[in-house]
Amino acid sequence: MVGVAHGRRGQRACLRVADALHRARGVARGRRQVVALEGSDDWLDWYRAHEDRLADPHGFLAITGLHWLDGRPRRFPDAPGAWHSGRDGVVVVLDEGEELVVGGTPVRGEHRFGVLAERGGVGAVWGDAVIEVAKRGGHGIVRPRHPDAPLRTAFAGTPACSPDPRWAVTGRYVPFDEPRPTTVGAAVEGLEHVYDAPGRIEFELGGREFALTAFPGHGGGRLMVLFTDATSGVTTYAASRVLTVGPPAADGTVLLDFNRAANLPCAYTDLATCPLPPAANRLPVAIEAGLKIPRERGGS
Repeated sequence: MVGVAHGRRGQRACLRVADALHRARGVARGRRQVVALEGSDDWLDWYRAHEDRLADPHGFLAITGLHWLDGRPRRFPDAPGAWHSGRDGVVVVLDEGEELVVGGTPVRGEHRFGVLAERGGVGAVWGDAVIEVAKRGGHGIVRPRHPDAPLRTAFAGTPACSPDPRWAVTGRYVPFDEPRPTTVGAAVEGLEHVYDAPGRIEFELGGREFALTAFPGHGGGRLMVLFTDATSGVTTYAASRVLTVGPPAADGTVLLDFNRAANLPCAYTDLATCPLPPAANRLPVAIEAGLKIPRERGGS
């Protein structure tokens, strides 16, 4: 499927779908082991929030299939109805006795989801499951999310490096004259994502100067940085990690707290379409901070 979607010391220390998800959140959470970690209350709150989002009854660990749609109606074992997509968006035709709840309204028979924005989507409730209907790389997709998915019920928590103040680094945000469309790869082979990069972040680490291309974050002026480093594939997930950066100060100052370097969903499941870092964000140094390789990928 091809498309475009607009050191030893450290080793020792060492995302409208949402509306439907929240409506269906009454399902009990699966049991999971709590990883024993030390750190400030603020960092522990961040870590727990990350784990809670991941283990939500309809979070990424609950996904049971990644179904790419085309003009041919098809049924899937983990969702009701026959699905197809075309110029007018995604369409489902439900059999007699089948029902979805979309935007709080029960629907039967044929339902048209309309044209979705790239990287956008909606959620349809089906019993205790949520059927995510989204668009990736110009293609419609269906991703059912079931609370009893084995990956979710067996989730034991993400290993992480204990936070260390030396990995909280001050940097300077340098905006581009105009946002630069930046194409990056994806966890799904053949898929690409396009982001309008607003600028770069310059910083110093260990006496060396670096720069990271920044993408828009989730509102409030925040920025998102996708990166790899010398620990990638060794103690941290090989493909990418993500760092959320707060809004730059008036003089461009930002804080890069690598203690909060997080895993994207593709670190846990092959059913995610996560973006990969731009080439400029492959750091040659070891960032021995943040989340490590998940147990689901052989981490410990």
